[in-house]
Amino acid sequence: MVTTKKVVWHKVLGHKKDLPEGRVKTVTANHKGICLTHYKGKFSALNNKCPHQGGPLGEGSIENGLLRCPWHGWDFDPYTGLPPGGFDDGVETFPIKEENDAVYVGIEEEREHQKTISDIMVETMINWGVTKIFGMVGHSNLGFADAMKRQEQKGNLEFYGIRHEGAAAFAASAYGKLTGRPAACFTIAGPGATNLYTGMWDAKVDRAPFLALTGQVATQVVGTGNFQEVDLVQAFNRVAAFNHRVQSDSRHAELMSLAIKHAILKRDVSHLTFPDEVQERLAKPGSKAKFPANRITPMEIAPPKEMSDKAVALIKKAKRPLIIMGHGARAHKDSAVDFAESLNAAVVTTFKGKGLIADNHPLGCGVLGRSGTPIASWFMNEADLLIVLGASFSNHTGITPKKPTIQVDFDPLALSKFHQVDVAVWGEISRTLDIFTSELMGKISAIDQKDEIAERWAIWKIEKARRLRETSENGLSSIEVFETMNKLTPKNAVMCVDVGNNAYSFGRYFEPEQQDFLMSGYLGSIGFALPAAMGAWAAVGNSRPIIAVAGDGGLCQYLAEITTLVKYKMPVKVLVLNNNELGKISKEQRAGEFDVWQTSLSNPNFAEFATSCGAWGQRVRKTEDLATAMQALFDQSGPGLLEIITDVGLI
Repeated sequence: MVTTKKVVWHKVLGHKKDLPEGRVKTVTANHKGICLTHYKGKFSALNNKCPHQGGPLGEGSIENGLLRCPWHGWDFDPYTGLPPGGFDDGVETFPIKEENDAVYVGIEEEREHQKTISDIMVETMINWGVTKIFGMVGHSNLGFADAMKRQEQKGNLEFYGIRHEGAAAFAASAYGKLTGRPAACFTIAGPGATNLYTGMWDAKVDRAPFLALTGQVATQVVGTGNFQEVDLVQAFNRVAAFNHRVQSDSRHAELMSLAIKHAILKRDVSHLTFPDEVQERLAKPGSKAKFPANRITPMEIAPPKEMSDKAVALIKKAKRPLIIMGHGARAHKDSAVDFAESLNAAVVTTFKGKGLIADNHPLGCGVLGRSGTPIASWFMNEADLLIVLGASFSNHTGITPKKPTIQVDFDPLALSKFHQVDVAVWGEISRTLDIFTSELMGKISAIDQKDEIAERWAIWKIEKARRLRETSENGLSSIEVFETMNKLTPKNAVMCVDVGNNAYSFGRYFEPEQQDFLMSGYLGSIGFALPAAMGAWAAVGNSRPIIAVAGDGGLCQYLAEITTLVKYKMPVKVLVLNNNELGKISKEQRAGEFDVWQTSLSNPNFAEFATSCGAWGQRVRKTEDLATAMQALFDQSGPGLLEIITDVGLI
C-alpha cells in the first residue's frame, strides 16, 4: 500500500508585490530553503540549493528567461527547475498557491527527527556533566550545532555564542580551573579552530580540564587544499592529550566518553573534530549515549608509607615550618588550613593560589614571589622546613631550594620537577594531610608564629599607607585602586585577573578573604580576564559576584565580549586600569637598559564603549570619586565597567 505524505502550506510572501516581476528570493518553509521566482506573472518554488555546489539559487537572477546560479552561472528553467540542453541535473520544485494576494509553498510534512551521530555524542557529553559550551556556529559545524540546539531546547545544556573563538577557549579554561570539570568550546574548521590554540595551552599548562569540539571539512575533499582545510588533529597534537577525528564508523559514545574522561583525570585538553558529512549521518540502530557511572575511580590516593614516614619525621623536628599552597591545593584548601592550624605554621601561597587562605587569617602571610608581599618572603627566609602543597616551584614564585622541603602532589611528574626535594610525597593532598595529622598528634616541636605574623602585617600596612600618599596628576596609583577594592569587593566574589602591572599590583595589594581567583598562570596570556569572567559566571551563575580586573592592553584584546555579557545577561563587573601604555613591558625595557619603544596605546573611552554595548559604564580620574564609583559598579544588577585612569609610574 502506497501512503501519500501530507503537504503543509507555508506562507512565504505576505503580498505578491513583495517579489517584483523578474526577481528571485530566498525564503524558508518548514526548515526548507526555497528559491521563489516571479517570472512572466507566475510564481514558482524551487529547491534553493544548486545541485552542483549547493549555491543559493535565491541569490541568483533571471537572465534571458533562465534562473542563473550565482556561484558558477549554471541555468535552470524558473518554472520547472530543468536545465537547458536536456541534462538531468535539474532542481526539485514545490507546489505553490496564491490566496488573498499572499503566496504559499507546499512542503511535505516534516518527518520525525531520527537520531544522528551528533545526537548520540551530545547526549553522552551531557551525561558526563559537560553542559556549558562557548563557541561560534558556522558552516562546517552545523550538524553538531543542531544536535546541541535540541538539547538546549530541552534545558539540558547552555550555549554561549562568543565574538572570538579565543575568548571561548579562555572561558572554558577558566571554567575548568574554578570547578575541576570541563566546559566545552566549539568552532568551525580552519581559522575558527586555530583561534582556540592559546586558550588550549593556557588550560594545559595550568592543568585545567578542557574539551574542544571542532567542525571539519568533508572527508572527501581532505588533502585537496579545500577552503578552510586544516589538519586539526595534526595541528593540536602537542596541546591535546586526547585528540581524534570522529569517523562514520567510530564508536561514537565511547569516543566522547574517553575524551571527557581524559580531560578530568589528566586535568588536560581533549579535542574531537567532526567532518561535515559525519555530523548529520544517522546513528546506527540501537546506538545509545553513554554514562559515567563506574567509569572513574575515587581519587583519594594515600601516599606510599615510606615517603609519608619520612615527611612526618621532618615535621616532628621542625621549629618554624612554613606551608606553601599552590593552585593544585585549591580543592583541598580547608584541609591545608586545618593542618596549618594544628602546627601553628605560617602559610603563604603562590600567585595562582592567591586566596586559598585569607590574608586576615592569623596564619596567613599573603602571596610569595614577584607578585607577593614582604611578609611571605620573610617567613620563607626564617623557616626551617617548607611543606609545599600543589605548587610547581616556578621562577615567578621563587620557592627557595636551600631549605629542607616536603612536596605533596597528586601528579608524580610534578614532584622534584625542577630540583630534588628532600621528601617527594605522591598522594591526594587531603588524604595525605589526614595521615600526617594522625601521625603527628601531640608530637610536634613547632613554635606558635601568630604573633610574628601579626607584627609583620603591621609593618607592611605602614609601608602601604606611605605608598598611598604618593600621588600624581596623571592618574591614580594601583595601590589606591586595590585598597579601595579591599574595602568594597564582595567577600564571596570570583575574581579573574589579567596579565601586566595590574596583576602584579593585585597580587601584592589586594587582601583576599573568601574570594576565589583565576588567572593565566604558567602561560601568562594577556587578555584572559574578561573571557575568564564569562567562564566563571557559567560555572556559578548569579550565586556569586564575578569581577574581572584588567589593564587597558589586556581588555582591548577581547573588548567585543562586552556585547556577550549583555546578550546573555552576565552580571560581570569589569575594572580596567587605564594608563594608555603596556606598562609592564615599558618597565622591563627600562630594567633591561633598553629604550622604551612601542608600548604606548591609543585607547577608546572604555566606559562609553561599555555603555554603547548596553552595559553600565563610568570613568574615574580622581581619588575622591573612586569609592563611590566602585560601589556603584558593584551595585549594578547587570554587566558593568569601571574605567580607572591610572599613572603607570605609581604601581
